[in-house]
Amino acid sequence: MYDAIVIGAGPAGLQAALTLGRMHRPVLLLDSGEYRNGTVQHMHNMIGADGKAPADLRAQARTELAAYADVETRDVAAHRISGDAETGFSVSLADGSVADARRVILATGVADDLPPVPGLAELWGVRVFSCPFCDGHEHAGKPIAILGAVPRAAHLIGLLGRIVGEITVVPVGEPFGAEDRVALEEFGVRVASAPVEAVAAHGDGVRVRSAEGDLDVAGVFVASGTMRHRAPFAADLGLGLLESGSIEIDEFGRTSLPGVFAAGDLAHRATLPGPMASVLLAAAAGQLAAVGVLQSL
Repeated sequence: MYDAIVIGAGPAGLQAALTLGRMHRPVLLLDSGEYRNGTVQHMHNMIGADGKAPADLRAQARTELAAYADVETRDVAAHRISGDAETGFSVSLADGSVADARRVILATGVADDLPPVPGLAELWGVRVFSCPFCDGHEHAGKPIAILGAVPRAAHLIGLLGRIVGEITVVPVGEPFGAEDRVALEEFGVRVASAPVEAVAAHGDGVRVRSAEGDLDVAGVFVASGTMRHRAPFAADLGLGLLESGSIEIDEFGRTSLPGVFAAGDLAHRATLPGPMASVLLAAAAGQLAAVGVLQSL
């Protein structure tokens, strides 16, 4: 029986496994090969790794973990979790095997459900983004489009307005109502009349197509997408959720179910309005969850 099984090998899971391995706690890290930033070519706002490819960071972390005898890594997804903190947890894996542990850390992350706009998914993480902290600087002084409506669009305008050039807000699905249009125009941005019909790569940028005509911009930021848990474990285990839909945790990643911890984009504390999605904060959350596991053991 492992002391802990870490499900998910993004920055949160990798850091959790490293922390437990350094404390000589037998830990199994499960890597499904699915990552929220799987299409991203360069990550930013990460000290010491600004501009580094996320895939390179994961590969480097895997190499580092291999040096620890107490860390085992398997490239397989988890399907089901059962058990409790008293008797231990059993994790059923996609290859038909079962692994047992005294504690579990959920670090499976989230998936982004984009608006049903043709071309959007193909450009996601490359020329279409959601995070101004991660990708705003690369569009300094350049025209961009924001797809979506108030209030998320207004939030993005507030963050990107001092960085980028001209901003055009383009509705998704339906034209903006008069109230939303006035609210957006008060920010000094251009507001398109017709909803986006498709986006496509064009030169070094993006062409946004609508009945109003083509709009050529350096990049697109999405203000109308949603996030969902990449794995069903929160629902399967009956974990307490917050209004944001994320798993509720305390400062050390403890969930409402003793023995089960969570870290990364799928969880946050009640004092925060939502998950603070970044590579650096996910790794920090993974370390704190590992410390929580150590405390409980």
